[in-house]
Amino acid sequence: MSSNSGFFLHQKRWILVILLLGVSGRSRQGWALSASSSIDSLKRQISVLAKDRKYGEVARSYDNLGWQYHQQYGYNKYTMDAFFNSLKYYSLLGDSLGYYNEHIVIGDYYTHDEFMQPYAEKYLKKARQYFERTHNIPKVIECRLGLADIDQKKEPIPGGLLAALRETEQMSEQHKLAYSQAYALNLLASTYSRIKQPDSAQYFASRSLVIAQRLKINWLIALNHFYLGIVNQFRNQSKEAIVEYRKSYQLAENENNVTMLRELSKHMADSYSRMGDHKNAYEASLKALDFTTQFYTSEQTKSIRLQELDSQIKTLAVEKQLVEEQSHSQRVLNSMLGIGLIISVLGVGALVFLRRQQKLIAHQETVIAQQQIRQLELKSLRAMIEGQEGERSRIARDLHDGLGIQLSRIKLFVEAHQEQLPLSVKEPLNQFLDEACTETRLISNNLRPYALSTFGLIPALEDLVQKLNLVNQTRLILEHYGEVPALDDESSVMLYRVVQELLNNALKHANAHTITVQLMASDETTLISVDDDGKGGDFENMPVRGNGIANINSRIAYLGGQVMWQSEEGKGTSVMISLPVKKESPVITSAA
Repeated sequence: MSSNSGFFLHQKRWILVILLLGVSGRSRQGWALSASSSIDSLKRQISVLAKDRKYGEVARSYDNLGWQYHQQYGYNKYTMDAFFNSLKYYSLLGDSLGYYNEHIVIGDYYTHDEFMQPYAEKYLKKARQYFERTHNIPKVIECRLGLADIDQKKEPIPGGLLAALRETEQMSEQHKLAYSQAYALNLLASTYSRIKQPDSAQYFASRSLVIAQRLKINWLIALNHFYLGIVNQFRNQSKEAIVEYRKSYQLAENENNVTMLRELSKHMADSYSRMGDHKNAYEASLKALDFTTQFYTSEQTKSIRLQELDSQIKTLAVEKQLVEEQSHSQRVLNSMLGIGLIISVLGVGALVFLRRQQKLIAHQETVIAQQQIRQLELKSLRAMIEGQEGERSRIARDLHDGLGIQLSRIKLFVEAHQEQLPLSVKEPLNQFLDEACTETRLISNNLRPYALSTFGLIPALEDLVQKLNLVNQTRLILEHYGEVPALDDESSVMLYRVVQELLNNALKHANAHTITVQLMASDETTLISVDDDGKGGDFENMPVRGNGIANINSRIAYLGGQVMWQSEEGKGTSVMISLPVKKESPVITSAA
């Protein structure tokens, strides 16, 4: 099938240049022209109607004139002139239906020439938007078919084209629009032939042909025979292909459609060549060359490519003329409107200025309020932390100076009278007193570590890790690197409490074998990390219980630092604390 695939690749060229075979049949279905009417008499009639300002009749007469030009000359500049004049007078009349219907006519007619495809698409899209707003379904279908005709010539074919065509064909059948249904089926055949599905192409072309023959639409009959010929040629049935091509050629010749005749001649030359009939292939190739020359060297074809610009210039000229005609009666009104506009602009400018000033003042007030709130939050946090630490210090002093002294006195009393106590009572009593004294010292030390106030943060953390190692199976490790900056009493206490809280949480919940605390310092930042190899968890989605994590975040935020939590199920937890170095003070060099 390689030769057939090559044949279908060759067919892409004709799709780009198969233009509107019978615009008059498609856009002017059922239009009946009087046999006695001539172009000259119609032009004279238009001149009289224009002088009488009967714009509606002028617009319809220009439309009629365009189709007469087309029937006499084919694809030509004079037809486009007439259509654009019709468009202009529909606009002057304010007839939206006629105005956008003329957009369809111009859009369809522009599909004659591949160079005018973008303009054709522009006119058809504008018409479709209007008719969709007004719910004019037959016109919407007509616009959809015109745009689909353009899309199926694109390379590559748009992805949703087949689905859109099937929907349009169903809409046409639902609304009993046989002509539109036949054309939709024809476009489906064309699209399937381009994507190398000859069976589908033959199916839709055959269905379209039946409807077109019933309606006697010659240009559509010719086009369906053309597609059926392509399908036969793809199947290497050259004789059958030539039969279909000849049927199409005869109809195209009757309508003097140079574009269709050119493409048919090309395909007939290819089919004759495949049959080995080189004489007829050569003659068909000469005809194709001749039709190509006629089309591309025709003055009509060249001039129509300039028609869009020419029409825009004429439209501007007409608009200028209308403005000049109405300018005298509008001058006073325009002056009054101008004065009113100036006053309005000044008023709006003043309002905008005042509004901006109000927004600026409101923004400043918001910023000031936020700063005040932040200061109050900091004061409240400071007061809370100072209260907590003060209360801890008081309880620690009470335990040490009160309960601790009482326990020591009891212990001394027992030791002084131990001979009077039986052995079974003396030994447990001494043990209980020793444990009570030890527990009291531990509680007092946790509330206000002696090492922290005496030696600083690092020794206090070393003491904390050492004591926790004595009472827990989990191994705790403390490592510190770099020159840890000297911290004030407040910062040292906060950092100690944060590390203490993190260690207690890890010992209580992590089920870890090892917990590592690391302190690293640089000129700008102090980093503290607490890592464990426990069960981990999802800190983002896990509901927070207690105030431990909130206390940690608030204390570090108070010091101007950041806390990063990282944990994964079964892989432990890592907490990283970053604090900026704010003070230039003597540093304590610590050796790991």
